[in-house]
Amino acid sequence: MKIEWVDGFEIKTATENGEIVISANREGMLSLAKHLTALADGVPGDHIHYDEHNALEEGSTELIIERVH
Repeated sequence: MKIEWVDGFEIKTATENGEIVISANREGMLSLAKHLTALADGVPGDHIHYDEHNALEEGSTELIIERVH
């Protein structure tokens, strides 16, 4: 699975009052859209793991998006 990033992306995740909040600039949103499209075209079990060490802003909550069925 090929994951593409749009230059200048910024993505932050947090949990607030039991809710997951994903905040991103335009480039971050476009990057996430590309990632979701890649997952949709993938096979069950494919996943993307986001954390502050590989994609998210410092202090972000880890996030995993997985393709099922």
